Amino acid sequence: MAPILAALVLYLLPWAALAATVHVRWNVGYVYMNRDGNGVRRCIGVNGTLPIPPIHIVKGDTLVLQVNNMLDVPTSMHAHGLFQNGTTFLDGPSMVSQCGIPPAQSFTYIYKEVAQSGLYWLHSHTNHQNTAGLRTPLVVHDLGSPPYQYDGDRLLWFEDWYPREFDARANQTIHSFPPPITYPSALVNGYDGGKRMPALLLAPAKTYRIRLVNMSTTESFRFSIPGHPLHVIETDGYYTLPYTVDGVDMGPGQRYSVLVNVPRPPPPGRADPNTSVYKVELYANFIPKNALLNPLVHYGPIYQNVAQAPSSLLARYSHYSFDTKGKEKKNKKILLWSNDILIQGLANQRALPVDRQIVLNIGGAQFSDQTTRDVINNITYANSSVPTLNSVLTLPDSLVRNTTLYGGQTHSVVLDHLEVIELLVKNSNLLAHPMHLHGHRFQVVEYGPIAPNERPPFVPPTTDDPALQAEYQNILDTITPVVTNLGRPTERDTVSVPPMQYVKIRFRADNPGVWLFHCHMDIHFAMGMAMTFIEAPELLRKSTKIPKEMLDMCNALGIKSSGNAVGAMDTNLAGLPVAPSLVSTP
Repeated sequence: MAPILAALVLYLLPWAALAATVHVRWNVGYVYMNRDGNGVRRCIGVNGTLPIPPIHIVKGDTLVLQVNNMLDVPTSMHAHGLFQNGTTFLDGPSMVSQCGIPPAQSFTYIYKEVAQSGLYWLHSHTNHQNTAGLRTPLVVHDLGSPPYQYDGDRLLWFEDWYPREFDARANQTIHSFPPPITYPSALVNGYDGGKRMPALLLAPAKTYRIRLVNMSTTESFRFSIPGHPLHVIETDGYYTLPYTVDGVDMGPGQRYSVLVNVPRPPPPGRADPNTSVYKVELYANFIPKNALLNPLVHYGPIYQNVAQAPSSLLARYSHYSFDTKGKEKKNKKILLWSNDILIQGLANQRALPVDRQIVLNIGGAQFSDQTTRDVINNITYANSSVPTLNSVLTLPDSLVRNTTLYGGQTHSVVLDHLEVIELLVKNSNLLAHPMHLHGHRFQVVEYGPIAPNERPPFVPPTTDDPALQAEYQNILDTITPVVTNLGRPTERDTVSVPPMQYVKIRFRADNPGVWLFHCHMDIHFAMGMAMTFIEAPELLRKSTKIPKEMLDMCNALGIKSSGNAVGAMDTNLAGLPVAPSLVSTP
């Protein structure tokens, strides 16, 4: 079936008729494909192909995901955005909440009676296998009527795609920083946006919900329907008051739902309404701009009905251009892009009162082993030799709050049950970092500039390099003053922390478990921008038992499934890998 027609058929399926238990079977294995027209490379697909079909369930359904590992390395799955209340062992990150699924073995993730609705996604959380294609949207439809009424439901998902496999790129970045500039391709609904953009079916005089998810490895996406407003109603599974924008800007891991009101056809002889194409832009502010590649711009057709013949839809928008700050212009109008600090939650929930603030400084550093890595508070993350959850559940009671026993590079922090945490995340880098919290959504309550003395010293405003000076000044121009939303802030699970700015986010520690907080740019996660929250460990130990089949997976991989970071039941950490020492921050 042609991709465009397949996309149209997909949008028309009757999701409300799904059963209470949805069974999905994934045979995860290598496939060799040319996904973007730039050459065949090894990918990781499901049931012998890519893209992986999205999964649709209804709130309250149970999703049974059977994963058969046909790779020659372990794998695991993470349901990005699902809280996993009471099932932290199903969260998916290898060596955090589980050992990986061994080669030639199977494991079934049972997401029981999913209590959330909205847009999420499933992806591997082992060795960044999602970058090879092991990722797909997960749509949880409302049970009954949603808070907003619409005539149809559409789904678009976005990926960046690189010619080389992730391990090679990560190794080069860590050992030879900065790496060579690489411009990825843009995949839309799994296909090369330059050749096979999926069509949207939007009939006149109707209202549609368009769900958007950025499943990228590294880069950001913008979505717009030129000349037509979008009304944001969801951020990362959380309903919001309508917020009208010209387009949405999504860092890796972020999701939005927007409502689109399609106008009636114009009278004969009048101009066509501006709803015949949609626009997708893949971009990064940390590599040089390029007229063709950064931003990489693709247009997709919008049809009024399935039988409508394709026409020349792109030429009429050729007069759109970009200024030096990446903002689209038409007739001198600066477009309004989504800004989550200005979005208000549908639920009338004020900002939570803070019990404890944790300051997190994110950035990069040079280390004694001649590598460049990313850090949070000068700690570069590395997995423990024992899954951290297993350690929390098996160490003696008196040692459970001794975070050194989980391995210093897991950067573990203990949270008390029900305390309200405010994370003050400061970004001294020249690029944005999309920070993702497992097990929770958080309120986005404040953005602001970091102090001048916290700005990176390696790019002073007086640099003699004109290009570097222009880049630095361009970033300075984008820094916003302090903006606060304490009235009814939106919530999300992935927040983009702009360069040389800070973000304050708040959440209640009401979900005992072991949860990662990490940059969702895979290259930065691999370089160490991650940490671990150990939430309510005493309560977790009373309420949680790891299933035997998960312990068996550890045994099959030769991994200890109990004790501290080296498998000892006391404070002895002999044999713990020695972390490289920090030499300097850039």
